[in-house]
Amino acid sequence: MSSTRTAYRAAILHSIADPAEVGIEASYEYFADGVLLVEDDLIKAVGPAQTLLPTLGDVELIEYENALITPGFIDTHIHFPQTGMVGAYGEQLLDWLNNYTFPCESQFGDKAHADQVAEIFLAELLRNGTTTALVFASMHPESVDALFEAAERLNLRLITGKVMMDRNAPDYLTDTADSSYAESKALIERWHGKGRLHYAVTPRFAPTSTPEQLSLAGQLLSEHEGLYMQTHISENVKEVEWVKALFPERKNYLDVYDHYQLLGERSVLAHGVHLCDDECARLAETGSAIAFCPTSNLFLGSGLFNLAQAERFKVNVGLGTDVGGGTSFSLLQTLNEAYKVMQLQGEKLSPFKSLYLATLGGARALRLEERIGTLQPGSDADFVVLDYKATPLLDYRISQSKSFEETLFVLMTLGDDRTVAQTYAAGRLVHQR
Repeated sequence: MSSTRTAYRAAILHSIADPAEVGIEASYEYFADGVLLVEDDLIKAVGPAQTLLPTLGDVELIEYENALITPGFIDTHIHFPQTGMVGAYGEQLLDWLNNYTFPCESQFGDKAHADQVAEIFLAELLRNGTTTALVFASMHPESVDALFEAAERLNLRLITGKVMMDRNAPDYLTDTADSSYAESKALIERWHGKGRLHYAVTPRFAPTSTPEQLSLAGQLLSEHEGLYMQTHISENVKEVEWVKALFPERKNYLDVYDHYQLLGERSVLAHGVHLCDDECARLAETGSAIAFCPTSNLFLGSGLFNLAQAERFKVNVGLGTDVGGGTSFSLLQTLNEAYKVMQLQGEKLSPFKSLYLATLGGARALRLEERIGTLQPGSDADFVVLDYKATPLLDYRISQSKSFEETLFVLMTLGDDRTVAQTYAAGRLVHQR
């Protein structure tokens, strides 16, 4: 079978390391006039056009003017069933769950409804340049099947799982410890490792799972190779107090998950707004990651994530839109909010660190840095084409830029779904603006 080779010419940028570890200048590669060579579903070469073009031979060449190619964006925390309630008004976390989230999620036992929303959800991700996501489904197995089926058709790298929730939620949304184990196990056997799909054991958060359910979640992780675990932690002060009351024998919130053997290299805990130093040290020890979700933390009044603390303890951090607590599928807009979160704490967020969080940082949080998050040869050909002239204001503002760093920052403050001209997953065009 013959291979398909295509070269893409534009400005090209990708992260190669964490700026917190190597400094900004050593953290990225930028080619003002670059070429990305793709063979079938993999990246074969990247570099300056002047160097690469004479070596390519007979290859289709697609050229973009006034555009930037970056790796596909990676969303490490988002809720598929909350697509229909994004932007719900005026609550903090616990009331917001009861008044909006749970009623919306109750609809996902209907496979036809789940199928419809899965198509809308994935289309929104791709419209915004997101090629990999770690996703909460609902507690209904139908929701997981719907999302995996839709992602498989597009050959996306997607990670999701059935929410496990057996207390402190409406009766119409609770399972039992045993049923959540059995349903999760069946889904794992059906989907985990199929193509580019991965399964995540998904206890919603400590207050909605009994000790029995958390114990069985840990058992699932021990029984199957390469599973993910996703949950929430320390998003809201009242939530933290609630966990202390429910688990008085545990020394802190993270210790609940640690006790039930839920922490490990493929564990991603969303938010972490109110973590103590001991919790950060333990996250680093276990290789667990945090999903930084600035738009939802601001929207729900939860607080400001301390990125500097996470960096000090060398905790892996990815970026999450957290739709529907978050207000946009766009990781560009999420980075806009992340910059403001850092400013409110007297910290600066470089646009190159922002790029890292949205790409390679997310890949490292998911332990997928050998496959995604950069444009290094051998990586999956997941990439996006960003249009410098997507809107009249963006076009005018970028024309005033005095450096590429300034241009990148403008993309992250003024950019949104309109900025994404094309999205490619495994070498295939999956979104055309």
